[in-house]
Amino acid sequence: MKTFIKLASCTAVAAGFAILPPAVSAQSTMAYPEKCKSEGMKMDMSKMDMSGGMPMGEMTDYQKASSDGMKDMHMNMMQGMMKKDADVSFVCGMIAHHMGAISMSEVELKYGDNEEAKQMAQKVIEAQKKEIEEMSKWVDKEVK
Repeated sequence: MKTFIKLASCTAVAAGFAILPPAVSAQSTMAYPEKCKSEGMKMDMSKMDMSGGMPMGEMTDYQKASSDGMKDMHMNMMQGMMKKDADVSFVCGMIAHHMGAISMSEVELKYGDNEEAKQMAQKVIEAQKKEIEEMSKWVDKEVK
């Protein structure tokens, strides 16, 4: 197992992206592209109930962390989807969606106990980060 993780780490670094430690969030390592944000659209997601009706006080730390990540993802997806150009809207929405997948995976790495699930979470982080980098380059190049 240690050999697999060491090999995966070396492969990830060689491919040009780092494996995030469990305590590092997608939002702290990647920023949602400014060109994806919609002008004049202000959403206060902190007032929205993303807990599915469960009072925040009754949520576990895992559920609170997951909920926080989903709030960020939904806010950014809505920003991206408000773009008038369908291609830009799609790519910006997917960047936000991938950032949400990374956030969920980071929560799994922090709170999960099952090694197989944690390995899946690590693979998600690696794949989604690479795709976010590709899509962000497209946004920088194509969006005026």
